[in-house]
Amino acid sequence: MSVQSCHVQGVFMSVSEMGAAPTVVLDAGGDSTIPIYVGLWEAISISNALNMEMLPRPITHDLIIDIIGSFGITLEALHIDALEDGVFYAKLVLKQNDKTEILDCRPSDGIAIALRYGAPIMIEPDVVLTASVKREELPQMVDLKEYL
Repeated sequence: MSVQSCHVQGVFMSVSEMGAAPTVVLDAGGDSTIPIYVGLWEAISISNALNMEMLPRPITHDLIIDIIGSFGITLEALHIDALEDGVFYAKLVLKQNDKTEILDCRPSDGIAIALRYGAPIMIEPDVVLTASVKREELPQMVDLKEYL
């Protein structure tokens, strides 16, 4: 099987009796949703990118997009390629002229950057199989903007 495309359904606060956790929910097709628990600032950055909201000053993810553009680099894709002990792993696939570089990144940072750039988010099928849950099996999800 080859990697498949997915997209961000939204950014939420996963609320349970244990507390609340910022969560990015990916749609990998069919009824496969993949919750990725992220830091609050990354969740806010991803939410801003989804809603095309720009802050008056660039945050780190905006700065990275500016650097990529300034040096003539193309962001080919974000590739979520592994899930080990509950931790997701990802790589940014970058290209400049005929040279391709693959850089390790946290999925939360990669998603924030890929959304800003308009690059595809790709995911390994075995990660989908391991991490996907049906929407109704997710804990209570409150939209991040409503929660804050």
